[in-house]
Amino acid sequence: MTNDSNLNVKHAGARGDGTTDDTAVFQKLLDLAAESQATVEVPPGTYCVGRLKMHSHTGITGSPAYAWKGNGGSTLQLIDPSATSLLDLTLAIGARVSGLCLDGQDLGEGVHGILVDKPDYGTTEDSPLIEGCKVSRFSGDGVRLSRIWCFRVRGNMFSENKGHGLSVRGWDGFVLDNWLSLNGGAGYASIGENNAVTITGNRIEWNQLGGLRVLNGSHYNITGNYIDRSGPGILFAATPDNPVVTNRIVGRVGYTSITGNMIYRSGRPIWNRPGEDCSAHIVLIGSRGVTVTGNTMVAGIDDENNEGSTGFSREENWSPEYGVVAEGLRNVVIKDNVMDSGALKELILDRGGHSPGVLIKDNPGELFQKPTP
Repeated sequence: MTNDSNLNVKHAGARGDGTTDDTAVFQKLLDLAAESQATVEVPPGTYCVGRLKMHSHTGITGSPAYAWKGNGGSTLQLIDPSATSLLDLTLAIGARVSGLCLDGQDLGEGVHGILVDKPDYGTTEDSPLIEGCKVSRFSGDGVRLSRIWCFRVRGNMFSENKGHGLSVRGWDGFVLDNWLSLNGGAGYASIGENNAVTITGNRIEWNQLGGLRVLNGSHYNITGNYIDRSGPGILFAATPDNPVVTNRIVGRVGYTSITGNMIYRSGRPIWNRPGEDCSAHIVLIGSRGVTVTGNTMVAGIDDENNEGSTGFSREENWSPEYGVVAEGLRNVVIKDNVMDSGALKELILDRGGHSPGVLIKDNPGELFQKPTP
């Protein structure tokens, strides 16, 4: 953090009173920071802003005093429904965003909280660091990284966005110790070519399109996450139009470890979509070189003590129907997972169509039995 008071937004004239438009002050300091590769300081307050553009080797940092419900600390509140995003990191190599609460107020359509949207991958690693931030109530994705090359996302809360919590098109990233919750899309979603991402130690819950939704991806390490009430919990699949697919479904998609995750009550019935494998803990389609082991999967129902929260229902909506759905795999191991009360219909739904080298065995468990009154 810089000691230059000229890069403190309040010292520069920002009001932070939840009413005044502070966009010009913020952008002036972000531009000034680019001259010395410095960091803009944001003291606690609610700052009304439109789109802000960051520059290479600069930072913006505040006081991360938000809570699960409600904002707090250093809050940037979107006031422009026509903006593409609140913070634009496109072409900002080595940018750092730390300790901010970004509130989209559900304005506009497809407005993202933090955005990288490059025309190509360029010749230099982007290397942004997004840490300790709450990004919520955006009409698009909380954080959207398109054609990203090297990134770190850690210790954040991305919640209540109409799109995905975090969406990625690119590679070489770390997604660590985040809370990805209550998003209309997935908690984490791939949105194009994607690989080499480590996803570890996150709490991923109540996301309508799934906990982790990875299409045509490879070289992931998905380890030690808690995935709750998302439909499905983990989707790892090749799509039929994937250019690397070599026959109906099997292509060079996979090379991934899915290990040691706790996956609970996936596939909330009201969110299930016709023609999709929504009601399952793990869905693997058209992948190769994948290890699925040491995961725990349990069926469940909406919280009974959570009345008034987003998505609460008193209906008996037990789910999922299936533990693991497998189709069109090659050299894949699904072994030593535990599914005690793991699913309603089948623990393993094996649709076949596999190439050689698929091992599905030793996954102990039993179907869920509805409690008797």
